[in-house]
Amino acid sequence: MFGVSRERMRAALDGQDPRYGARIAWAFHGLIFISALIILLEGAEWLPQVVRHMMTVAEFLLLWGFAAEYLLRLWAAPSRWRYAISFWGIVDLLAVLPGLLLLQPHTQSLRVLRLMRAFRLLKLLRLRRASRRLELALEASRDELILFTAVAVLVLFIASVGIHFFEHVAQPDKFGSVPQSMWWALATLSTVGYGDVYPITTGGRIFTGLTVLIGVGIVAIPAGIITSQLLRLKAHPEGDGADGPDNMTKKPMGDQE
Repeated sequence: MFGVSRERMRAALDGQDPRYGARIAWAFHGLIFISALIILLEGAEWLPQVVRHMMTVAEFLLLWGFAAEYLLRLWAAPSRWRYAISFWGIVDLLAVLPGLLLLQPHTQSLRVLRLMRAFRLLKLLRLRRASRRLELALEASRDELILFTAVAVLVLFIASVGIHFFEHVAQPDKFGSVPQSMWWALATLSTVGYGDVYPITTGGRIFTGLTVLIGVGIVAIPAGIITSQLLRLKAHPEGDGADGPDNMTKKPMGDQE
């Protein structure tokens, strides 16, 4: 296409082309910030009509720009189907689809959907080396995070059953069933602790203390797993391909062949 190879096009769109990469990256940053400004201001009733008209025109131009980017990325991807269903492929698509709703600007339900244009802000992460490093760290930690997620769900269930056992007689309106108790368990294990639901029995308070301690671990352990991978990637940015399933040379999600 246009005498440019798919590899060169992909590198240019990712801001990695030695000649045009920086310019393209800054151009995309500008488009995204303009889009964010439009989303921020479009609900302001004090704006003059001429400014609203200019914002509508700018949104159409942004729509064409993001649509062109999506089609070019789809063309340049090693596997177009993999790109289309990847995280970044979906983000790129969501950057385009809500803009099409400008054709029906006064429909209330569509106005809500148009707020999905905020997904365009995620595109800022794609052009940052640190975000690529985080993506690789999550990919390398995938098995551990899946296992820990399963453990967290199990702990959530046990905490819900436990607090229901201690509190359902004293507070049947708040802990009358296990599903009701899950709100307390979720707030406690995540260490948020809204305070709207709390135990009043001695057994419930002791159980809550133990649950809080477990909740600290639930927050800290996955953070530690991801941090260790980030430090490993920072120390060995290129990778040597000798780490088996934790190979750091994996391509970012959506760019694999």
